[in-house]
Amino acid sequence: MNEELTERLRAAAEAHQPDRARILARVERGTSGASARRREPSGARPWPRVALASLTVVGTLAVGGFAVAAIVQSPPARPEVSATPAAPSAPSAPSGSPRSTPSTPSAPATGSPTTPDRSSPTSPSPSASGPAGSARPDSAHVQDGPLSSAGALGANSNNFWAQSNITVKSTQPLTALTVELRITQTGAVQSTGSWRTLPAEDFTVTVQSEGGAVVYRWILKPGRTVPAGQHVFAGQYNHAAGAREAEQDGYRVDANGHRGAFSVWGGFTPAR
Repeated sequence: MNEELTERLRAAAEAHQPDRARILARVERGTSGASARRREPSGARPWPRVALASLTVVGTLAVGGFAVAAIVQSPPARPEVSATPAAPSAPSAPSGSPRSTPSTPSAPATGSPTTPDRSSPTSPSPSASGPAGSARPDSAHVQDGPLSSAGALGANSNNFWAQSNITVKSTQPLTALTVELRITQTGAVQSTGSWRTLPAEDFTVTVQSEGGAVVYRWILKPGRTVPAGQHVFAGQYNHAAGAREAEQDGYRVDANGHRGAFSVWGGFTPAR
């Protein structure tokens, strides 16, 4: 039995209203006809027959009503459901799940600078004497082949802060260069920065405390070239109150060019 037939029967059952008077009239006609056809003795009572006919009609109506009620109350047919459950889909990762993040290597400590290999043919080779920090203006070695240098306190230095400038000149391009500035720790010396006139991305710069001095190093990166010309490297720092005494400060420059290795060193003249 499809849904359309069920709906029609339900609508018919709800709209049906039994006609009591009509039913009673039919019962009376039936009983009177039976009496006419078959006369009972005057002393017999017709009530058993009337009662039996009434019960028959009532039973018929009851059975019909129950059938209609059963049809009306019966739930609509449901679609068949497969007995085999569908395979669950793979759960997606929750939005809050942590994700692994590659660790970023930390920058090397200030106290562990990268020092070029002096034995390499492309690395500057130091001279047997004149290391930075021991040079004085009167014992300086400021010229070596195409390479020359000069050291001086910046004119903007004052009683609490100073800038030491190293001027490097070369008449030919340099394929390797290391500039070292040593500021002797005479009290409250602390770096406040550095700069150079050459491109910053061409150099690795370190600042560290070493041997009783604050040491600045500018190292030319592999594959980079310093053009011929004049270039300035400067270290800036705080110091104890009073004019900066630069007699104990020094610098050293090691370079390589097409004609070999060169080294110069010296001290700093007072600010002018």
